Amino acid sequence: MPTPDQTRLDAARAHPRILDLWFALRPLTNVVRLMNSGAHPDDETSSMLAALGLRDGVNLSYACSTRGEGGQNDIGIEAGGDLGALRTREMERACDILNMRMYWHGVTADDPITDFGFSKSGEETLGRWGKDALMARFVQIVRTERPDILIPTFLDIPGQHGHHRAMTAAAHQVMQAAADPEFACELPPWQISKLYLPAWSGAGQAYDDDEPPPPATLEVPATGRDPVSGWPYARIGQMSRAMHRTQGMGRWMPAGAGQDWPLHLAESHVSGPDLAVTDGLPQNLADLASLAPAIGPDLHTAQKAIDAAIAGFPDFATIAVKARAAYDHVAAAEHACPPDAAPLIAHRLAAKRVQLGHVLRLALGIEARARTEGTWLRPGAQTKLEVECDPGDAADLTATPDLPDGWHADGHSLHIDAAARPSDGHRAEYDPADPPAPALRLDIGGASIRVPFERPAVVLSARAATLNPETEVVNLATQRRQIAVALSDLHPSEAKPSLDLPTGWQAERSDTGLTLRLPNTAPQGLYHLPLLLDGQPATSETRIDHPHIDPTMQSRPAALSVRVLHADLPPARVAYIGSGHDRVAHWLKALGVDVTDLSDTDLDSDAALAPFDTVVIGIFALRFRPGLLEAMPRLHAWVRAGGHLVTLYHRPWDNWAPETTPPLRLEIGQPSLRWRVTDEAAPVTQAQDHPLLSSPNKIGPEDWKGWHKERGLYFAKSWDPAYATPLEMNDPGEAALKGALLSAEVGKGRHTHTSLILQHQMARLVPGAFRLMANLTAPAA
Repeated sequence: MPTPDQTRLDAARAHPRILDLWFALRPLTNVVRLMNSGAHPDDETSSMLAALGLRDGVNLSYACSTRGEGGQNDIGIEAGGDLGALRTREMERACDILNMRMYWHGVTADDPITDFGFSKSGEETLGRWGKDALMARFVQIVRTERPDILIPTFLDIPGQHGHHRAMTAAAHQVMQAAADPEFACELPPWQISKLYLPAWSGAGQAYDDDEPPPPATLEVPATGRDPVSGWPYARIGQMSRAMHRTQGMGRWMPAGAGQDWPLHLAESHVSGPDLAVTDGLPQNLADLASLAPAIGPDLHTAQKAIDAAIAGFPDFATIAVKARAAYDHVAAAEHACPPDAAPLIAHRLAAKRVQLGHVLRLALGIEARARTEGTWLRPGAQTKLEVECDPGDAADLTATPDLPDGWHADGHSLHIDAAARPSDGHRAEYDPADPPAPALRLDIGGASIRVPFERPAVVLSARAATLNPETEVVNLATQRRQIAVALSDLHPSEAKPSLDLPTGWQAERSDTGLTLRLPNTAPQGLYHLPLLLDGQPATSETRIDHPHIDPTMQSRPAALSVRVLHADLPPARVAYIGSGHDRVAHWLKALGVDVTDLSDTDLDSDAALAPFDTVVIGIFALRFRPGLLEAMPRLHAWVRAGGHLVTLYHRPWDNWAPETTPPLRLEIGQPSLRWRVTDEAAPVTQAQDHPLLSSPNKIGPEDWKGWHKERGLYFAKSWDPAYATPLEMNDPGEAALKGALLSAEVGKGRHTHTSLILQHQMARLVPGAFRLMANLTAPAA
């Protein structure tokens, strides 16, 4: 692990002053504002935006409906709201590279505008999100940002993700709604000048568009390279996408790589030819003078100074002088802007003033940094505050911490009030040029800007504890009726913890927390047991800290959820090969199954496999577990000798070669839209009698109730005739899919593959998933 100083040095090396100044100058060349819209983090059209923003100076923003809470996680086990908080920070880092503002439609962790799982219909998606709520937020975003151009990333056509379709349909509707003075919103109306649709297909590994894209009316060229860094714009786009590490994003783009982006003009409120996206719009400050003649002299003078600053690169002194002059004239124009012109230009002037402030900081060589010694702080805590400020060539500079409510700086100390609110892991908006508090406010002779803290501290809850576990299962088929609940990070530390229990349940203090005892006759069902501290509700927090993001946290009500069920267990010794992307081994152990986690050394040993009846390979393990792919021939031999190999949900790119990875040929289907069942309540037909559905548990209709998110995805597409396919299911109006569960005799043993998302269902305490998983662990014979 690198030391903190090594990490800081790496960060400094990534930001040479000359390159940062060059990129800070680019937005000065334009006043056009362009908004890209999508449904998930990573839907932004990164390389096109890199060219438009960092070459053409277009002012960029991205409006995204969800935070990707329902997706997979390639770098850890954060899921649900925790994953949403992590992806929020990833999206902010992606925006930093493109100098792009960020707006979310789903503004809180419990907002109904969330990534509830894959959808095939825009109507279904809008029904789940709430169309009125989505449009209200979209109008608010547009009226706040005031873009001239709106470009959704995907098309509203069959074969696309329903979330994408919903956002594109909403983009069409917001063109009128945001401009409608009768639409209920506290902000004044704004008419977006142009709506472009992508004139390219969105098909790929996940989607399969049924209709061709509309004809291109223009192209955004994006195949060139930045003249100073030498990076192709496509590579800069991938630098931004590489921040989406939970999704495995970021591809190396060699010199000369990239593409031009065809667009279709779907709606326009400007006249004249449309050869470039900025045609018909004011391009720079001088163009704005015709809209406000009273401030025309300041605007023309500011534009001449900006032109001179750009032409002066890389002469720092010249750029500083010209940026200062431009700043003063923009500020004067902003102050004197006539009320009738303000709706059209005031926001452009405010943005230009901030941009010029950052150019001035870099040209003068100002270095300003602030950081806290502590990262995770409780209300009432204090920590060391370190502020570094080198004025460079600035004659007049002050640096002041700009802190959230309830934070106070006192010399070299930072104090958090006892009543301070916890940090927000789901910020609704983000602007790299005007970062949220805590930040360092710099006043450069009257020019004011903000720079973010390095690794800003995170304020936790005032009354909190971490429960381990937070979810648990009790199997009435076993003798276990006791759950040890460890409590840590108790705050206040002297608080007395207790659980709000049903009649007949007991909880006693232990050395590590609480011991919960269930009555032998506890009815089957799902129980939610809130944690109380001194009789008051508490919260639990997930601390989220990865090298590529600022630390963040996600809080929720502190509680223990217990599923009481009855699942018979097979007489089997089970080995589990996981990769850290699921907790299936944990759930099997909790159920009462005899489970051993195999080590990397065990994968290289025939003797290590010999004692086991069943080996279960967890999701994505063939991609992420070192040595597993090389060990597959050994596992194949173990199967032929009598073992039962169970492979859980994998994607085609998870080192799954249809002919060689499984013991018999089995092809995983893609695009995933065609090989998944997204309706979690879709009827399931048990089309064949099979031991996996009858022993030791008789799987029936009750076991398919209460599923969450979806049935499964990446179902098998084709397979060796030896495989039985006992299950059939489909989304409404579609043909039945048979590839959710396959099982074949292989020599003396058996291979079973399932694309049902059992790992997710067990984490959600769905009883049928536990009973089916118990059956899958049965020996081959």
